Amino acid sequence: MTLTDVLLHEAEVTYALTEKLFHRVRDSDLSWAPATGTNWMTIGQLMMHCASFGCGKAVQGFVKGDWGLPAGTHLTDLGEVDHLPPAVALPSVATIQEALDRLATDRNLTLSGIANAGEPALMDRRVSAPWGGPTFTLFQHLLHMIDHLAQHKGQLFYYLKLMGKDVGTCDLWGE
Repeated sequence: MTLTDVLLHEAEVTYALTEKLFHRVRDSDLSWAPATGTNWMTIGQLMMHCASFGCGKAVQGFVKGDWGLPAGTHLTDLGEVDHLPPAVALPSVATIQEALDRLATDRNLTLSGIANAGEPALMDRRVSAPWGGPTFTLFQHLLHMIDHLAQHKGQLFYYLKLMGKDVGTCDLWGE
């Protein structure tokens, strides 16, 4: 098994489980957020984050250097609020179907990015994330992006549990 195979497998499993959880949400649930604490995303915002910012764009950024910014703009030009805006400023999906469509697009972007990275580059190429942090191999950064989506999948799982939805361990980890 190659490193590419490992990444593709991890991505496929994570996207499949995330999609299953998306199907457990109704359009009428999209505005729900935990009642205690502060700065929580709504379910609609969380689904938008998973489906549009969770993995694919960052994989594309690490593999191709394309971070989806307007020409002449660099991530270092953006302020902290642009990188980590408060939850109230985050976009939301309007429907579950929109979330599913965006997730499918993000999945394809992730899988094509991994496939196009090239096996030698996964361990030989060392890069830093443009938002800071240590230098890692390309493999590590791509795995971290899959883990980022998995973390938010777990967040959605706990949102559903807090809402009283019938979800269990298999919904989080698979059968």
